[in-house]
Amino acid sequence: MDRETIKIGGMTCAACSSRVEKALSKTEGISKASVNLATETAAVEYDPKIIRLTEIEDVVRKTGYEVLRAEKESQVDEHKLRKEKEIRTLRVKLIVSAIFAVPLLYLAMAPMIPGISLPIPGFLAPDLYPVAFGLTQLLLVIPVVAAGNRFYTIGFRALIQRSPNMDSLIAIGTTAAIVYSIYSLYVISWGHMDGVHGLYFETAGVIITLILLGKSLEAVSKGKTSDAIKKLMGLTPKTAVVIKDGKETLVPISDVEIGHIILVKPGERIPVDGQVVEGYTSIDESMLTGESIPIDKKVGDNVYAASINKNGVIRFRATKVGGDTALAQIIKLVEDAQGSKAPIAQMADIVSGYFVPIVVAIASLAFVGWLIAGHTLAFALTIFISVLVIACPCALGLATPTAIMVGTGKGAEHGILIKGGEALETAHKIDAIIFDKTGTITEGKPEVTDILPASGITRERLLQMAASGEKGSEHPLGEAIVRSAEKEGLKLYPVEDFQAIPGHGIEGTIDGVHALIGNRKLMDDRNIELEEFEARSGQLAEEGKTPMYVALSGQLSGIIAVADVVKQSSESAIKKIQEMGIEVVMITGDNEKTARAIAKQVGVDRVLAEVLPQDKANEVKKLQEEGRKVAMVGDGINDAPALVQADIGIAIGSGTDVAMESADIVLMRSDLMDVPTAIHLSKSTIRNIKQNLFWAFGYNVAGIPVAAGLLYIFGGPLLNPMFAAAAMSLSSVSVVSNALRLRRFKPYH
Repeated sequence: MDRETIKIGGMTCAACSSRVEKALSKTEGISKASVNLATETAAVEYDPKIIRLTEIEDVVRKTGYEVLRAEKESQVDEHKLRKEKEIRTLRVKLIVSAIFAVPLLYLAMAPMIPGISLPIPGFLAPDLYPVAFGLTQLLLVIPVVAAGNRFYTIGFRALIQRSPNMDSLIAIGTTAAIVYSIYSLYVISWGHMDGVHGLYFETAGVIITLILLGKSLEAVSKGKTSDAIKKLMGLTPKTAVVIKDGKETLVPISDVEIGHIILVKPGERIPVDGQVVEGYTSIDESMLTGESIPIDKKVGDNVYAASINKNGVIRFRATKVGGDTALAQIIKLVEDAQGSKAPIAQMADIVSGYFVPIVVAIASLAFVGWLIAGHTLAFALTIFISVLVIACPCALGLATPTAIMVGTGKGAEHGILIKGGEALETAHKIDAIIFDKTGTITEGKPEVTDILPASGITRERLLQMAASGEKGSEHPLGEAIVRSAEKEGLKLYPVEDFQAIPGHGIEGTIDGVHALIGNRKLMDDRNIELEEFEARSGQLAEEGKTPMYVALSGQLSGIIAVADVVKQSSESAIKKIQEMGIEVVMITGDNEKTARAIAKQVGVDRVLAEVLPQDKANEVKKLQEEGRKVAMVGDGINDAPALVQADIGIAIGSGTDVAMESADIVLMRSDLMDVPTAIHLSKSTIRNIKQNLFWAFGYNVAGIPVAAGLLYIFGGPLLNPMFAAAAMSLSSVSVVSNALRLRRFKPYH
């Protein structure tokens, strides 16, 4: 199956997106289709053997909507320009509409306000020159209708295709008002003065103007919901300095190939992913990780596109270009997430699909009902128009996707990549989190924690001798000792008569001294007495540290303790998660004693020790069988099966391909505080969606009966169609504005 995202133009409400989605889903060869109103995209999974992409695009066009295309390289600029053009066009139409609608409203309403005499030209006095009065209104409404022509072309086309949408409601309502007004004008021309009271040109004009105002505000607000992704997309430089034949050549970014050597000076952005081959610098990778502290880079280290070179000149070899860079992967991931739907949106989609036909039916029944009740045609028409106009499902369609767009964008801003609406929704239900120990709670590489020399030997000498012996060792504990010595700048001696003793340690002659370096078993085998170190070594083991014994000339010279140290943020992150009412479980392949020691340090009560990598998924399953919603936090490689098994898989680290594939949420930093932040973001977004849906549903549930005249029956007011239009426009703007409140989201530190 292939997956493609199609950009669609012309969708105005939930009924539109629902219509396109149904058409695509029914098409042979398409297994899955999801249309998002907020992003104006259709995510389609299809079999290329059965259907081509061009045929899928034709399906979209046949439903009455436009397929928008852009070159990948220029998609940022194209998207920006198209949005700016859309906003600019809407503003022009709004201004044109307002220029004619305001005098139209004044002319129509001035003679009707009791007790107030507003000046109007004598030749337009309705009692003296009713035909001129009516014709002037007709002439004024024509430019307004022209400005809102899109409502009619899309609305009536959808109606003909038996799939009415929001535009259909507006088109039917305003057309009814204009047709009735033209009929009234005809009646006036035959001398029937009562026809003056049947002119509703201003209703149509003001409705179109108010809806254009709402659309303009909505377009500006919707533009802000995708700010995060636009920021990411605009980060990559347009050019790169490539070294060719020893010369610096400025080339477009599209011409950079894998293997090219690229020069980057201080203050410049890295153009593509690569590996440093010359130079030393520090690089700001905050756009990828959210981490504000620059990271030192030397020969052999990886650099990533769009990160900023701070202070040194470097040359690096390009390893990933175009859509393969880490930034491109992140953008793709965020775009997919923003285009996805949360399960909570299904209810809104189902309602939207049936909503417009039901509204047309309610408006028609109300129209006929009031006529039967003995009211005038004009009265019944007012009811009909009000119901159609107020019932727009726009707010309903925007309620979920706008919040998801802002929520996922805000996550990406802080180095938290949420792969879709489903992950975002599920995360807020989590009540148990399993943390892998090595590389997640701990740093993942052993470090020297304690150096305990015996009397007669210095701390430096003990470390120097141990590191010299371990220099040729590939054991992680030995490597930790060597790193510690190199960090302190100690000279290392060559080893003579070197012998590795499997499962025990090493033996050799260092600086003329016979040396044994290894575990307790080695000391026992060679009858080395531990003496005062007996109790201390047991204490180190209780703390989760591994004691390495160093014996020189047949005597114990000291202990060097090595441990996989706990990350700085682990304890505070776990505490924060527990405060959220979520149980924390630690899982590891380490022995029970070491695992308990680490768990004690970070405040975890439940420990699953000596678990093989392949069995981690089973442990997740056991928790799920207890009825728990489980999140698994791991490094995304050896924990992949458990990440997939969990309700939510959270990968910590670099955002590798494996991590992105296996996890639902990818944390670009190795900071565990991002785990409670991700859950907090999920809770905030879902709360925002529920607020949006409540107001959208509530607005329609309350508004339609009022527009149908329910209050009027009991002596209350009658809803004017113009007020209905204003309320409808404001409902969409208020939903988008509420979603934008998520931009104020603050992560935990």
